[in-house]
Amino acid sequence: MGRFTSVEQAIDGYAHRFLDRAPLSGTRARLTEFVVFGLKQGWACIFGAAMLAVLVGTRLWYPDDAALARNDFLVLAAVAIQVIMVVARLETLRELRVIVIFHVVGTGMEIFKTDVGSWVYEGDGLLRIAGVPLYSGFMYAAVGSYMVRVYRMFDLRFERYPRRWITAVVAALIYANFFTHHYVADARWVLLAAVVLVFAPTMMQFTVFRSRFRMPLLVAFLLVAVFIWLAENIATWSNAWAYPDQVDGWHPVSVAKLGSWFLLMMISVVLVAWVYPPREPDPVAEGLSATS
Repeated sequence: MGRFTSVEQAIDGYAHRFLDRAPLSGTRARLTEFVVFGLKQGWACIFGAAMLAVLVGTRLWYPDDAALARNDFLVLAAVAIQVIMVVARLETLRELRVIVIFHVVGTGMEIFKTDVGSWVYEGDGLLRIAGVPLYSGFMYAAVGSYMVRVYRMFDLRFERYPRRWITAVVAALIYANFFTHHYVADARWVLLAAVVLVFAPTMMQFTVFRSRFRMPLLVAFLLVAVFIWLAENIATWSNAWAYPDQVDGWHPVSVAKLGSWFLLMMISVVLVAWVYPPREPDPVAEGLSATS
């Protein structure tokens, strides 16, 4: 599997003409790795960043009396972003498969959750299903886009990755609990414990520039959950949706939502692993250093 699309390969070659001059060790070498890590993460988030930019822009400047409802404009903008990503070779068709699955899974959850009052969407529009604007699925797709892009750009490898059927069972139970906890006991704490138990031995290896690093996979789950929670705060401020306690006035999303996003990581990993089976570390890889 190639790590870069043709466009990304060109960018990588251009970057190497400058970065190859960096020393092999010392403070400048570590700084180079840090800068490249941030740039790659930013590039991996390009779909989500574009979505947030559109949400914020329409929150600030979209006219109230526009002929096209803001929600419908957001749907069309999301479709345009996705098309540009594929046509401009910023995203592969293989990755698009995962993103479509995220979209379908997310939209199904949105329809149910809005029906039971977990959150609400304001505004009118024609491009919706059961009162849920279709752009909502693209926000889940943004998570899928990030996951698959990180997988290949950082050449992710896994030590002691659990059997995929086990992870699939846990993910299915997590997804089911998002629905069933409205009617029976909420099992999220049991499921959180199950995720920790299943993935506690797993270490993730990733390449930044010259070096490979190691990190517990559970730590990676938590870090991604934190950034999704931050994006969720921006999205709710932008009136993309609102939780019941935000209807009368916006305030930050409860930190308790981190648990839900952490569990979502389990579902996300299983969906990505369906297209990109987890790979074991390359035994000839060099320059491996530990992080925690």
